[in-house]
Amino acid sequence: MQRCLSRRRSNAERVHREPVAFRLAAASAITPSVNRNFELTATLEAVLVRELRATYRQLNDSFFRGGLSVPTIAIVGGRTTLGRWVPASRAIEISRALVVEQAWTSVVEVLKHEMAHQYVHEILGETDQAPHGRAFREACSRFGVDARASGVPVALQSSDADRVVERIARLLALAESPNLHEAEAAMAAAQRLMLKHNLDAVRASHVREYSASHVGKPTGRVGEHERLVAMILGKYFFVEVIWVPVYRPLEGKRGSVLEICGTRENLAIAEYVHGFLGATAERLWHAHKRELGIRNDQERRSYLAGVMTGFADKLARQSAKSRSEGLVWMRDGDLEKFFRRRHPYVRHVRHAGQRRTDAWDQGREAGRKIVLHRPVQAPVSSSGKLLPSKAQSR
Repeated sequence: MQRCLSRRRSNAERVHREPVAFRLAAASAITPSVNRNFELTATLEAVLVRELRATYRQLNDSFFRGGLSVPTIAIVGGRTTLGRWVPASRAIEISRALVVEQAWTSVVEVLKHEMAHQYVHEILGETDQAPHGRAFREACSRFGVDARASGVPVALQSSDADRVVERIARLLALAESPNLHEAEAAMAAAQRLMLKHNLDAVRASHVREYSASHVGKPTGRVGEHERLVAMILGKYFFVEVIWVPVYRPLEGKRGSVLEICGTRENLAIAEYVHGFLGATAERLWHAHKRELGIRNDQERRSYLAGVMTGFADKLARQSAKSRSEGLVWMRDGDLEKFFRRRHPYVRHVRHAGQRRTDAWDQGREAGRKIVLHRPVQAPVSSSGKLLPSKAQSR
């Protein structure tokens, strides 16, 4: 069973006022995620505005209980502003550069930020405070909105998190050992360290900072093997997972992407595991094809689903051993609250799995032999980085 966003409709209307305009200023430079030579055609831009209006209505229903009245939504030029709420004309402006160069999830975060400004002005009637004053910050905290005045939303920084991730990375480096028993022991030690770190943090009752990240590429069709990876991350790697809808402006298409929520260190590890499992499963499939002389990919999805099932079996056995040693994870209640603020309404969906063919059985057997380890090309550094850069991994 997988979680995905739910859409709730409401016709609630409120009386609105006309305060002054504020904006969300961009950082001095925006890191492009796609080629800047791409441009929106007039047709794509018209479809994009409709998609933004649909997203606005969904966010309004989910976060603001339908209390906001839909304003004009416009795509504007310029690179110094990601978005802004203009009360005088009742408009939300979104930067064209933001839409073209950043992930759709960043666009949604900026839209939520501007909707929070609209909420403060039109629902709370607050016009006297600074643009990002107390009323705005409280509204953002209540609705799980990024309250920062500039920059594309990013994960929080933490030197303690770096140290934990680096220690785990070093253990995973030991898991590259050609000796199977040594590799298995190193992988198990890394998992126990993750478990103990999270248990200690929860028992200490420290205030933990959470954020969200999206892993993988947006896709129109989510395969069983991808859903199984999401299950593995949510069950064994201390993050909450959900499939969220995204829009691909340059293609004019909708899709889904996996969102993970957690502490910075757990996000880094979960993102690494997601990339590692995807690459490893594909490598195993190609080796399987060569060994059996298979010429097509007809059984690819069944094999990949088997691989993920086999790896999940392995993690389940290791989890049972940890429980026998008294290391029991009871979930993080504060993370659950963060997740619920970010996604007030979710629905659970059941999917039919792949046919249990010989390819699935062979994939499952291969998955049970996977040893999670750090890639050779990703050196352990003080930044705690486990993976090569996105440019290198493409």
